[in-house]
Amino acid sequence: MSTDLKTAAQRVKDSGQADLWVKPSLEQIDRHEGRLNCLLSSDRNDVTRQLESLERRLKDGGESLPLAGVPIVLKDNICVEGQPTTCGSKMLGNFVPPYNATVWNKLQEAGAILVGKANMDEFAMGSSTENSAFGITRNPWDTERVPGGSSGGSAAVVSAGYVPAALGSDTGGSIRQPAAFCGVTGLKPTYGRVSRFGLVAFASSLDQIGPLALNAEDTALVLNCIAGYDPLDATSSEEPVPADLADLAKAPSLESSKIAVPKIVNELLSADLLEHFHKTIEEFRELGFQVEEVDLPYMEESLSAYYVIAPAEASSNLARYDGVRYGQRPGGLDYENISELTTATRSQMFGKEVKRRIMLGTYTLSAGYYDAYYNRAQKVRTALRNAYVSTLRDYQAILTPTTPGPAFKVGEKVDDPVAMYLSDIFTVSANLTGLPALSMPSGAHQGLPLGVQLLGKPFSEVSLLTLCRDYQKATQHHLSRPAVYS
Repeated sequence: MSTDLKTAAQRVKDSGQADLWVKPSLEQIDRHEGRLNCLLSSDRNDVTRQLESLERRLKDGGESLPLAGVPIVLKDNICVEGQPTTCGSKMLGNFVPPYNATVWNKLQEAGAILVGKANMDEFAMGSSTENSAFGITRNPWDTERVPGGSSGGSAAVVSAGYVPAALGSDTGGSIRQPAAFCGVTGLKPTYGRVSRFGLVAFASSLDQIGPLALNAEDTALVLNCIAGYDPLDATSSEEPVPADLADLAKAPSLESSKIAVPKIVNELLSADLLEHFHKTIEEFRELGFQVEEVDLPYMEESLSAYYVIAPAEASSNLARYDGVRYGQRPGGLDYENISELTTATRSQMFGKEVKRRIMLGTYTLSAGYYDAYYNRAQKVRTALRNAYVSTLRDYQAILTPTTPGPAFKVGEKVDDPVAMYLSDIFTVSANLTGLPALSMPSGAHQGLPLGVQLLGKPFSEVSLLTLCRDYQKATQHHLSRPAVYS
């Protein structure tokens, strides 16, 4: 069913056929999953149960079902009662949550149908989905390349046509970077806009759940369904959810708005990719936007600050996994004491990247290094937020590339963590500042999708999505699909 979510949901309601979109979704999964490995689980019996429940609601009218019959995928760090939630790790290989994440409760209320849980980098630590304990996800555009990470599975299922929308989590670009690599639209909302209850934590002050879809209007509709205050999440904001998210098509255009481009972008891209980015700037100018270069301090330092703060929080959050209180312990061995058990559990059940970040975080939080690293990184974080907020007083949004280049090949950076981390240079700022940011397709380079990022004021998701909508109305980049989509 190739159409926008709003129209498709209305077709389901008009026809009374709950599986109108789910059936072709499951067929697409069956055709391509063997090659792409996007999903860690797909419970067909539960899909049947959900459809039966939806059919009963449709018979009762179904007016309050904005996502009626829409198949959706959740990243596998979002809890669903009775369904595996592994976080891509052997440590949680047998974990089945006894409760739902708030976002899934809200999607169920809206009529969405969960058809699978998406593959991901282990505990959301990675930029390629190569760190999953359950195999690599392949990019639908080129199976020799990565889909990005850590929400690579969530981006790939939308790009490959499994589902029209998915949820991911974004700690340093983990929605936006794979959205760019896979040629879809992805949004990291303002910190606190969407409840984190039921999201397995990586770095609690940075994590945020957000949607991925094919265009701005579908992204807005999903965000409208999951956003809002949640008393179960202490960091949830009471900021009202704007009515325009429910029907972005009616939001007034922002043409003639001012958009800022950091001058430092010119130093961070290769010549050919910089030329492509300048073409995107010209496309915005042709639409009537005022695009100006600005000095934006601390963008380069943001990556260093992020890779101090995020591992430090991860070290604290993952300390619970010891094989006693939480986590699956290795089998077939006897342990003389708790220290031996904990050591064996963590060394055998965590992957290499998770162990690397735990060690980095533990080091920066240790006596003698806390002030030198962690405190200094927090000062950079504060200065970065002040710089962005100051710039955004005069501009509607900040425009950057989403990534320094297109999707790289599988295995290309797996043994070079610094090179891998550099793929987050444009995205980590939004997490450190708590600001909303969106990635949208901006064309292709050597047949691979590229994306640009819009970063905005706190709780300005409607503005960012409207800018994206206006850009997508005037260009065709977001309409490109990989061969597997059909």
